[in-house]
Amino acid sequence: MSVLTVHHLDHSRSHRVLWLLEELGIEYDIQRYVRDPATLRAPPSLKAIHPLGRAPTITDGGRALAESGAVLEYLVDRYDDGRLAPARGTPERERYTYFMHYAEGSAMLPLVLRLIFGQMPRQPMPALARPVVRALAKNVIDTFVRPQIAQHLDHMEAALAESLWFAGDAFSAADVQMSFPVEAAAAGPGLDPSRPRLLAYLDRIRARPAYRRALAKGGPFDLTKLG
Repeated sequence: MSVLTVHHLDHSRSHRVLWLLEELGIEYDIQRYVRDPATLRAPPSLKAIHPLGRAPTITDGGRALAESGAVLEYLVDRYDDGRLAPARGTPERERYTYFMHYAEGSAMLPLVLRLIFGQMPRQPMPALARPVVRALAKNVIDTFVRPQIAQHLDHMEAALAESLWFAGDAFSAADVQMSFPVEAAAAGPGLDPSRPRLLAYLDRIRARPAYRRALAKGGPFDLTKLG
């Protein structure tokens, strides 16, 4: 019988997959990939597993599956015993489904834009172009990116005012999915003591034994290197 394999890229969303597998108590292997130090992109060898060459990707029973939300939902549907997803037809399940998709569909966009525009002035370019690029990047960050990040953090903070976890009073796979945008926000300006529920949420997820085991097996991740 083949063992499930996580194709794990350093400093990436695939940490969430390792964490969920640790919560589920499933046996798995890790195939490690390292980013190009100059471009921060995944190595071409990942394309042998999935055409887009992105992480996270898992292989299970000869099939390859990519995209964080799809992978987490697959693992919960196939291996969970009812602990990590609320019962269907409940308000908690509606919240669960929403946050499983909101994390990447909405919350991550301004955080990724912050990374992209923050790196733009540091890229190789003619000296005369650098002040123009720096001013353009700052304008986009100040007028669009930061207000969007603040709006999303307010939305997350309000959700945690309603319940201890994103889908309700019980920890679920939606919290694994939501951990990445919250961690990414904490890695840069935006998440501060004005949002105490999100900071407390970070403390709770980082204290979970499964989260710590995932870090020990997959290695630490620097979320200035989103991917």
